[in-house]
Amino acid sequence: MPTGHRYTYWQEPDGTFLGYPEEFPDYMTQGETLEELRANIADLLRDLLGGLVPCERHSAELVLA
Repeated sequence: MPTGHRYTYWQEPDGTFLGYPEEFPDYMTQGETLEELRANIADLLRDLLGGLVPCERHSAELVLA
């Protein structure tokens, strides 16, 4: 069953869309359209989650008592 992944994106003044998966904020990608950006983010996530990107950085939450 497919799982959802949140992402952050915005449109630059030149019309290009930039974005990154929220799990991996250090890894940005771009697209000329929002649909292309979504496809590029999906490809990026597959690579990151599949272990194809060496030394990938992760984000996590630490709760202090």
